[in-house]
Amino acid sequence: MQAATMDPAEEPPSMLWGLDPIFCAFAKLYVRDILQMTESTQVPGIYFYNSHPIYKVDVLGTVVCKREREDFFCYGVDDGTGVINCLCWKNDLLKEAGDPTRSRGKPSDGALGGLSPVAELEKLRQAQLSRCHLEIGELLRVRGPVKTSRQQREITASVYYKVNDPVMAVQIAWMMEVPQLYRQCYDKPFKLQPNATGSVAINPLSKATNIIKDFVKQKSVSRFRPYDVQDLLQPLISSQPQTASADQSVAGPSSCQQLRHLLKEALQLLQDEGIVYRRVKSQDEVYHVTAEDKDLLMAVKDIIREDSRREKYSEKGCHILHILSAVRQHHSLNVSKAALELVLKSLECNSDIVSTSDNHYTVF
Repeated sequence: MQAATMDPAEEPPSMLWGLDPIFCAFAKLYVRDILQMTESTQVPGIYFYNSHPIYKVDVLGTVVCKREREDFFCYGVDDGTGVINCLCWKNDLLKEAGDPTRSRGKPSDGALGGLSPVAELEKLRQAQLSRCHLEIGELLRVRGPVKTSRQQREITASVYYKVNDPVMAVQIAWMMEVPQLYRQCYDKPFKLQPNATGSVAINPLSKATNIIKDFVKQKSVSRFRPYDVQDLLQPLISSQPQTASADQSVAGPSSCQQLRHLLKEALQLLQDEGIVYRRVKSQDEVYHVTAEDKDLLMAVKDIIREDSRREKYSEKGCHILHILSAVRQHHSLNVSKAALELVLKSLECNSDIVSTSDNHYTVF
């Protein structure tokens, strides 16, 4: 493959890469996306997926080809979206052992009568060898930095091992986790930009939502009104630079108007994230904190318990959209899917419910 490079105008400055948490993690990307990532023009060996700087990945797939040399194995790993070569260096144990299937003889006579440290160490050694020596068709998990060698994208393994997965539990869990990571992290572009002084400019809206989140957490409130948090956002308006208007006769919005607008946007963003919701929309604006609303938690739990007894949902459980419809019918029309997901996560953490499959829930 021909290594693609990113347009320097679109590439985030290297001094900001560390602000992206994905940069410090092993990104669980599909092989297809690893092969298509663009390489940095600033630092070779750094790649970009949706503006996220990435240099190390975590892959789970089936070995479809294998080459062995004196110092390393080269496995072709297929995760269902593509095939990538994984260079796995042999440690001293593998170099000495050669083929791990080769017999190393019987333990000494002294080991037959009881526990022998030598025999147990040999068992441990053989187990380690079997985890690092794979054949075609076996499942491999590999972590390491991405490299481009001879115009071919490959992974140089920092850690690799064979995964024993007879009932495919590991693969199913992986297939459920990775799409969630894409939706929550990888598909959201990295947008931090420096201001004129070279520091990172943080959006006042982000600051406002964080202030309200901290207020809710510290006070442990289950509901609040806008005027309860309005004064907390006042410093954000006072700290904003005032720009002089070319036409002095045209007055800009007052500080009070800016404050109300910022508060409105912050509360709307929190509603979109499901952190708060309004049970009843009226002139008296009351925002309920989703995770602290015991009535909502109880309503969702009761709906799952009752409907799971029905023959239609007895085997697989209730789908999240069915639960959402029932909650809106019996509790509040204003509960969003994001809010319900937080409630379901809280109930599952408390072992009140269990997820039987993706987006299906039942009681114990």
